[in-house]
Formats: sequence, structure tokens, C-alpha cells
Amino acid sequence: MVHTNLEGSLFEPTLYIVKGMCILDNEGNRILAKYYDKDILPTPKEQKAFEKNLFNKTHRANAEIIMLDGLTCVYKSNVDLFFYVMGSSHENELLLQSVLNSLYESVSILLRRNVEKRVLMDNLDSVMLAFDEICDGGVILDSDPGSIVGRAALRGEDVPLGEQTVVQVLQSAREQLKWSLLK
Repeated sequence: MVHTNLEGSLFEPTLYIVKGMCILDNEGNRILAKYYDKDILPTPKEQKAFEKNLFNKTHRANAEIIMLDGLTCVYKSNVDLFFYVMGSSHENELLLQSVLNSLYESVSILLRRNVEKRVLMDNLDSVMLAFDEICDGGVILDSDPGSIVGRAALRGEDVPLGEQTVVQVLQSAREQLKWSLLK
């Protein structure tokens, strides 16, 4: 699909759809954020100012989308967390919403449906991996929460044996056998 701007000229189609993703707490403070376009919000100071403004405009709103500072921002809140995905002003909102839903569902699965700040902070490493599995440099890599979580979840040996599922135990045993055969 080729986009046109108001003057009638065409925008080049691009894979670089997402400009940034972030998770803020219920006071507007950053928990996790990634910005992919260095021309937009290049410094941490500008990013934090944008996040504060974004939070102030959205934390009481019932909408799911906002145009702010030339960016299309889709968002979702749950308990004490706010999830945001940003794209350019001419980006398809449904595509951005799909990325937001993938992010939210992946985090929800990783946190065992207990999506709140304290639990997210305890599992921040897995959530960071989920960010990277969803989007790399602004290019959407995956939108299936199941496969995102499968790659972002910590390896089985990091989980105590009593808390592992049978599949995780078998997968861990398979990995150990594979590495012992490769030595």
C-alpha cells in the first residue's frame, strides 16, 4: 500500500513501521522503552519529556489512539501499567494496534496473566527479550504472542526443577544431550 500526503506526493513503502514502544507506570515513569528512529526523539531527555506528555494526555482518556508530536500512538492500560506503540503520522493504525496487542499479550503470558508493575519488574529480563522479538530497528518481526514468548522465556535451567513443566524438563534434557554429543 502506498500512502499519499496532503500535497499528493507518494510516501515510499517501508518495513520501518514502529518508531518506538514503551511501558510506563501509573505515575508516567518509564519502566521500559525502545526508540527505533534516531531522527525522532534522539536524546533520552527528549524521550522522557515525550513520555511525560504522552502519559498526561492518555492516562485518563478512554480512547486507544492519539496523535502527538507528529506520531501516531496506540496505547492500552492495565492495573498500574501503560503500554504504548508509536509510529509515524501516516502509519496504519491497525498495524500499530496489532503490535500493541502482541506486546500486551506476550507480557501477559510471560507474567502469567498477573500484569502489574511489581511482577513486571521481577521479570524485566524476559519482557526486554519480548520487545526484541516483536520489533527490531522498527521492523516488525513477529506478532504471534505464543512464538514471541517461546523465544523470550528464560531457559529451563533458570527455573527451579519443581516449577518446570514436563515439556520444559524434556527440552532441558534434550539440550543437555545435544551439547554433550557436540563436545
